[in-house]
Amino acid sequence: MNISRSLFAICAALLFSVMSVSPAKADAPRQWQREWPRTDFARATVDLAEIVSGGPPKDGIPSIDKPRFASVRKVNGLAPNEPVLSLILGKDARAYPLRVMIWHEIVNDVVAGVPVTVTYCPLCNTGIVFDRRLDSRTLDFGTTGKLRHSDLVMYDRQTESWWQQFGGEAIVGQLAGRSLKILPSRLESFESFRARAPAGRVLVPNNARFRAYGSNPYVGYDQAARPFLFTGNLPDKVPPMMRVVTVGRQAWTLPLLRIKGVITAGDLRISWRPGQASALDTANISRGADVGNVVVQRDGKDVPHTVTFAFAFFAFEPNGTLHTEKGPVTQ
Repeated sequence: MNISRSLFAICAALLFSVMSVSPAKADAPRQWQREWPRTDFARATVDLAEIVSGGPPKDGIPSIDKPRFASVRKVNGLAPNEPVLSLILGKDARAYPLRVMIWHEIVNDVVAGVPVTVTYCPLCNTGIVFDRRLDSRTLDFGTTGKLRHSDLVMYDRQTESWWQQFGGEAIVGQLAGRSLKILPSRLESFESFRARAPAGRVLVPNNARFRAYGSNPYVGYDQAARPFLFTGNLPDKVPPMMRVVTVGRQAWTLPLLRIKGVITAGDLRISWRPGQASALDTANISRGADVGNVVVQRDGKDVPHTVTFAFAFFAFEPNGTLHTEKGPVTQ
């Protein structure tokens, strides 16, 4: 059986089920209580009706809690153009290949002495790294199996509060309203990471046979007419699956960046160059379309940003502005 096609079909069936059966929204928290007895659903910053099941149960997509790494010089099987989510803190440089992240979505790690959570949501193409310290405690994260605006909803194992990956805010539970600090990271090609961090380390699977690492379970997702399990309004002035670079309430389309090469916006410098394959295009990730490498800096230092889809930007920043080839676009 083709793994990618079967997973795609299963998710589509789940979406049809959610939209067709339409259980009473008021019943949803009671259903969740059985699986999440420690979560305080009376405390929420969003409408609970916006949260839907993505199919897998709690921890059905397993986080990596004891990550293993190989030297950038010795890692095997990773093509130069394959995408990695990279983090450099001090002298500690690490790359988390999307060929692994796409199957796990969350890695709990410690980099340069800083406890971090490295996250990737394939449905929104959002790679975000958080400092997982909050007040006097360190949180560990897992997957809820739930989505909001097609984006990963995480949970912390200390309080079982639910967190939105896009933005890093707790939306349900004891910690609702609190936010994690986002650390500067890049979605870049392995070759790009290797060039700027020759002494870096690369995440490798704990068990190479656990998943079909290197394959894409979302074949053709880049060309989808509508995002998976997304029930909100789609932007009507740009394709919903167009990649955009976001910094706060401002975003720039990749087609615009391809044309300009470098965009200056206030004190921000946003640059693009070719060489990174999409993780969400072909069955073999290394053969995906070239989406390029994006760098966002201020005064020569990386700035937290996301490379996501237009639908996700407007879903989470409804008052945001998207800069396109034809000028600014608002929702």
